Amino acid sequence: MTEPPRPPGAGDPGNYPPEPTSPSSYPSAEPPTAPLSGAPGPGGYPPAGGYPPPTGDQPPSGGYPPAGGYPPPGGYPPGGNPAGGYPTGGAYGGPGGGFASNEDKTWALVAHFGGAAGMILSGGVLGWIGPLVALLARGNQSPTVRSHAVAALNFQLLWSIVGLVGWVLSCILIGFLGVAAALILGAVFGIIAGIKANEGQLYRYPLSVNFIK
Repeated sequence: MTEPPRPPGAGDPGNYPPEPTSPSSYPSAEPPTAPLSGAPGPGGYPPAGGYPPPTGDQPPSGGYPPAGGYPPPGGYPPGGNPAGGYPTGGAYGGPGGGFASNEDKTWALVAHFGGAAGMILSGGVLGWIGPLVALLARGNQSPTVRSHAVAALNFQLLWSIVGLVGWVLSCILIGFLGVAAALILGAVFGIIAGIKANEGQLYRYPLSVNFIK
């Protein structure tokens, strides 16, 4: 008795896929290894020219510059500071008649206001006493006090001589004019010089003669 014909390939053992015989034939479950050195990472190679500079609030490499900018090569000059800073010297500091201490300021005021007071109290002949006292007491220790005292002494000494001559010639009318001029000018300009000295300035007396330098 003959078998019915089979479909092509049916029952042919050579057409079936071979069964796995070892575990090595299954797909590996291990994770992929890292790329070799020099291989591109997950994001690939950087673009030509490198990555773009940081934007937004992210600081550049090295951080932001300090306020006022970096100092110039060699640093700031002596007494200098960034962004203008504060001026050097204090309320009584600096050249041009400024004072290094309150004591210097006091003696400068004695020279100017003392000269004005001397002219008023003596009738125009003793305005030089106040500046002379300031010069002898503090002039050798402080060049600033000396400059104030010498300026006041030269002015008051000149007009004290004018006032003295006016008193000598008081027998005639012109003598009283000299006394009045010495009294008024010595008092007014002495007060003005004292106000300027209180502000730290050296006042240049008008109508003065340099008897003492």
